[in-house]
This record gives sequence, C-alpha cells and structure tokens, in this order.
Amino acid sequence: MARPVTLFTGQWADLPLEELAKKTSAWGYDGLELACWGDHFDVDAALASDTYCKEKKEMLKEYGLKVWAISTHLVGQAVCDNIDERHKAILSPDIWGEGDPEKVRKRAAKMMIKTAQAAKKLGVKVVCGFTGSSIWHLLYSFPPAAPGMIEAGYEDFAKRWLPILDEFKAAGVKFALEVHPTEIAFDIASAQRALKAIKNHKSFGFNYDPSHLGYQGVDYVKFIRTFSDRIFHAHMKDAWWGHGDGTVGVFGGHTDFADPRRFWDFRSIGHGDINFEEIIVALNDIGYQGPLSIEWEDSRMDREHGAEEACAFIKAADFKPSQLAFDAQFDK
Repeated sequence: MARPVTLFTGQWADLPLEELAKKTSAWGYDGLELACWGDHFDVDAALASDTYCKEKKEMLKEYGLKVWAISTHLVGQAVCDNIDERHKAILSPDIWGEGDPEKVRKRAAKMMIKTAQAAKKLGVKVVCGFTGSSIWHLLYSFPPAAPGMIEAGYEDFAKRWLPILDEFKAAGVKFALEVHPTEIAFDIASAQRALKAIKNHKSFGFNYDPSHLGYQGVDYVKFIRTFSDRIFHAHMKDAWWGHGDGTVGVFGGHTDFADPRRFWDFRSIGHGDINFEEIIVALNDIGYQGPLSIEWEDSRMDREHGAEEACAFIKAADFKPSQLAFDAQFDK
C-alpha cells in the first residue's frame, strides 16, 4: 500500500465519532478526515482545552486510526458567498448570528483562522474546505456579465482570503480548496485564476476531487499534472455521466440526486466513470504521498456497504511508484 486510506466524515456527522471510528476500523480504513461539525471536531473546544485534541487522537488510536486532515467546508463556504437563508441551515448559530450577510462573512473568516490554529494544535498540516464565491450566479452570462464583474469577484476572494491564508502560513498549515461548483474555482481555468488573484500564496492549494470535474467535461487527470505542487490532499470519489434519459442536462434540471433522468450523479467508488488507475499513476508521477480520502456519496446504495467496498477498491487500486527502471536489470 502506497498511501493511507481515510474516510471523510462529513456525510457521517449523524453518527458519534467513536461509533464511526469503530465501523471504519472494521472496514479496513487507516484513518479519518475529520469534519468540523457534528461531534467529530469542534474548533472552539480544541482551542479552549489542553486535552481535547489529545483525547481525540487517543480515541482514534484505540481503533488503529490516524488523522491527517480536518475539513471545514460549511464555514468556508460563507466567507465569499452571497449569504441567504440557505446558509443558516449549514452554519452554527454563532456564525449565523442575526443573519446580516457581511457580518456572517466576517465571522466565517475569523472561524477559518481559528480552524488553522486548531489544526496546528491537533498536529495536522492540512485543512480542506470551500471558499464560497460572490460570482457563481454569473456563471451563465445572460444578462451578459461585463468582464469587470468577474474580475471583481476574484478581487473579493483575494481581499477576504489573503488575511486568512497569512494566518494559515503563521500556523504552518495549508488550506486545500475542494474545486467544486459554487466555489471561486470549479475547473482548471478558474483554479488558475484563483491562484493568480492571491499571487500564488504558498498556503493555498487544492483538495483534489475528480468527481466534480468529470461530469463537467474537465480533464481530471490533467488537473493533477497542472497543479502538481498544489495538490495538498486528495478525495477519492466517483461519479457517472451520460446515464440519464436526455431529459436533464449537466446543470441538473432542479432534480434530486438519483433521479433517473439526470445526466450525472455521484456514485460509490468503482460504480461510476472515473478512471482511478489514471489518477493513481498521475499522483505517483507528481510525488503525492498524502492520504487517499474517500468521500462517500451514492443515493442508490447503502452507505455502510458502499464505504467498506470503496475502501477495498482504493486499497487494491493504489500502488507504490517504481524506484528503478523496469529494464535496468537487462545488463546484469
């Protein structure tokens, strides 16, 4: 096995962490990517207590598990977003407050800084998450969006995130954006533009996730090679596309996941169209040695069956790169 295989706990926040740890250990996982919601990882508690982080790691150790990253997608989303009632459902009352959009964004930014500090205290080097975007609603340009409107969105992103990233740097922690629709970066071109906006800040990189690229038509292997020095973390997640009945396109048609009319959907690993062999080769080529973290989503499958099967699939798919040329022994 070349890399540890972990489970992202975000979709499992209904389970107490110890119960989930017991299950994932039995399924063969090496660790957990802890979500900063549910009881999985509490940033404020970590900073307020001298024992919180130690107790978390000791509990995981009892089940043979480690933690290499924590994730704060929900709070990160609020840093740049145009805030509305949807955000109230994903934010804590402390972040939401009275719901004033700019105050929500500022409180979210402060929490991101605290998350970097909590990650340092936990002993992890990567925080995964979202950035939000003030310009996602301008994706399809009608009424036409003037070029300055898009540029203003990247300037807003830089203004809000550079102070956060400076604090990440001070903590010795990196922020890994999961490139994803609704974020400031959702494909290769927008990821390049995001990096340019923050002057290639060394603490900003990517949580690679092929599932959000494939159905868009983005070359998800090219993404790895394009950002070889910015892949700080990797989600293993599958999707399929082109399986609908032609009723619903790539934008989703306001349908729910698992609607058989949909053009694309998330699938349990090995049941979709992502080529994990090519991904492993590319990750080997760039020297990525972080965890392969399974983000399990499939509305058609029992999640415990899927999570166990996905772990076995990725462990079988992963391999160490060669340390010598295959024909180096011909003259021996």
